[in-house]
This record gives sequence, C-alpha cells and structure tokens, in this order.
Amino acid sequence: MSRLAAKTTLGFANLILLLAIALFAPAWTLRFWQAWLYLFLFAVSSAAITLYLWKRDQALLSRRVALGPIAEKTHTQQIIQLLASLAFLAILVLPSLDRRFSWSHVPLGLIFAGDLLVVLGFYIIFRVFRVNTFTAATIEVTAHQNVISTGPYAFVRHPMYSGALVMLLGTPLALASWWGLVAFLLMVVVIVVRLLDEEKVLLDNLSGYAEYMVKVKYRLVPSLW
Repeated sequence: MSRLAAKTTLGFANLILLLAIALFAPAWTLRFWQAWLYLFLFAVSSAAITLYLWKRDQALLSRRVALGPIAEKTHTQQIIQLLASLAFLAILVLPSLDRRFSWSHVPLGLIFAGDLLVVLGFYIIFRVFRVNTFTAATIEVTAHQNVISTGPYAFVRHPMYSGALVMLLGTPLALASWWGLVAFLLMVVVIVVRLLDEEKVLLDNLSGYAEYMVKVKYRLVPSLW
C-alpha cells in the first residue's frame, strides 16, 4: 500500500469513527436511526468521492488529506479552521443531545429532506473536484494554478463552500434536531470569514482572479451573495 493510500484510508477511518462517537456518545444510545442513516450516507458519499480522486486525480487527493488547523499556513486561518472544527462538532453533538433529551420534534419528511441535502451537498463538492484539481484543503496558491470559471464556478466563486453549507444545513434536519441549526448558523459565519480571507490571497497571488470576480459576482449563493 502506498503512503497516500495508507494516509487516505487512515484518515477516512478516523473521520467515520469520530463522527460515530460524536453522534452516539452524547445520545447515550445506539437506538438513533437518524444518526445511522446519516452516517451511512456520509460514509458512502465520502468514499465514492475518495475513490474517484484515487482513480482520476491523486494530486488533488494528496492536497485534500492535508487538512485541519495545523495544516494551515497563517495564524488567522489556523484559528478559523479551529473554529470550523468546533462548529462542525457542535452540529453533530447538539442533535445527539437533542435525541437524548427529546428537545425537538422534526417531521419525518424534513428528516428525509435533510438526508437529500446531505447527498446534494456532497454532489456539489464532487462537481467542484471534477473541474478544479487545485482545490486544496488549505488556503494556498500553487505553481501552474489557474482560474477556473467552468462548471459550478460559472455560478459562484466558492462552490465548494456552497456544497459544504448545503450538506451542513441538511445535517441537523437529517438528525431530527432544530437545535443543530444554531450550530449551523455559527458555521456559516466561520465559512464567510474564511472565504473573505481566501479571496484576499487569491487576488494577491492568482493571475486573472480579479477579472473572474467581475465576471462571477456571487460568492456562495447565485443571485443572493
């Protein structure tokens, strides 16, 4: 097994394990079918994207496995990534506590709608990876990187964040929790701060990005922002 394969496999296994702990430990029960379904969809979607990258774009896969606060190159982004990690954890833990103490009563239809949003979010991220091999997990501009304006980038400047937010919006609903939406709103703030800082880096270091900003006016949501 190559080093990249080992690192990817270990990272995937650790992620699913951490998700399972965050979903079931606070709930203090395994009788949480919404969490089992969410975990299944998350794992299958993540695995499918990972396998695609392994076969089609190992360079991008290598960039994606280096993630988290420590991997960031600036102190500002290290703090932002730490806050993003905590917000994501809260998006999982709050619904788990909600399950334990029965705070919320979410209609079944909305639960399944949340599951669909999770899958849709992953699909948007997959579309981003297909057109942009430079989608690193950290904020950086590498040699030979160029501006991408096709696919999802024709509609918004940060479609990967758009996909992530769709997936994260679906998470509390899929887990039958209104309270999880509070953590989602915190994540929105963190992602907005991150992308604004990222745009400064791209403007300073990526040729043609200023022209791209004029061409594509919206950052996250078409016709809105």
